[in-house]
Amino acid sequence: MSAESTPDSGTPEQSDTTGPRHRAAKGRRRKARGGRSKAVLVTVWTAAGILVLGGTGAGYLYFKLNGNIKSVDINQALGTDRPLDVDNGSQDILVLGSDTRSGSNKKLGGGVDDGSARSDTAMIVHVYEGHKKASVVSIPRDTLVDRPECTDTNGKTYPAVTMAMFNSAYSTGGAACAVKTVESMTGIRMDHYIEVDFAGFEKLINVLGGVDITTTKDIKDPDSHLNLKAGEHTLTGKQALGLVRTRHGVGDGSDLGRIQLQQAFIKALLEQVKEIGLLSSPAKLYDLADTATDTITTDSDLDSIKDLASFAGGLKGIGSKNMTMVTMPVQYDPADPNRVLVDEAKAKQVWAALKADRTIPKSATKGTAKGDADGVVASS
Repeated sequence: MSAESTPDSGTPEQSDTTGPRHRAAKGRRRKARGGRSKAVLVTVWTAAGILVLGGTGAGYLYFKLNGNIKSVDINQALGTDRPLDVDNGSQDILVLGSDTRSGSNKKLGGGVDDGSARSDTAMIVHVYEGHKKASVVSIPRDTLVDRPECTDTNGKTYPAVTMAMFNSAYSTGGAACAVKTVESMTGIRMDHYIEVDFAGFEKLINVLGGVDITTTKDIKDPDSHLNLKAGEHTLTGKQALGLVRTRHGVGDGSDLGRIQLQQAFIKALLEQVKEIGLLSSPAKLYDLADTATDTITTDSDLDSIKDLASFAGGLKGIGSKNMTMVTMPVQYDPADPNRVLVDEAKAKQVWAALKADRTIPKSATKGTAKGDADGVVASS
């Protein structure tokens, strides 16, 4: 995939994200809009660790943190036409990022402050029975999918569309439509939904004191405002956001390469987050909890500190060494190199493994499109 692209104003392009295949195949090359993508998982795991370690105090602190949490009631919008809710001790969570241009996110996301939001990339986080390990499946934003009919949380219904770009689900019908699309694709019921924004992610990394990584190559991308020489770095919030957003700084300029960078960064940060309880003062723990709870939007089942802390308690034992991270099996679209298509046979292996609470087989991702940024962020 070529790294060349044309400027993008940040507004949705319906001819690129919806409609029949021939529309999507016209293929005007476009700059990646938001790119924050997998930063959301970093924030979720950080929030989980912080809340369990000390963010659930009583009195004023409890009510302050409780008031931070924003939620959406997706269950009512989704109705009863959903995959079976299997009670086997596992959990499936859709972690999503929206590249909103409103408020404090405008200067970070670029484009105009039109109040709209789109999703870059979603992650399905499968927490296995026993909650000691997890698998994370990234869904590239440029994947062409069949988007089902869906209803948003305001009760408005949107018709089904074939060969729509995956990130159009969120821009069309919000969180409920994104969840509906993922459940339709996978046949797996999402137990929870969590979303994070640009400004919150940057602030959270700063409150953490930065994150340590080692790059094996120089990374320079004016689009994401990142300029790193090969070597060891303690990234500020701005630099961390630039790293998880960079698309043209390394590899072939594809979204798939960016996913590789993001997954490596998540693992580096998870190792660092494990030490928060040992190294942080109560005041810093509260600052972290305050930032984390103010950063996320959840489904209505996680809209209180009590519920969120209980959920977080089930994640606190999952570190980078017992987490498998893969990209949903895809192949480049021969009609448009800026789009990818689901590799249906291999994707079925992934979904079948998660449904059965089994490890994703290596054969499921062998020979699929992956980008070429693997190894740019060195593993710890």
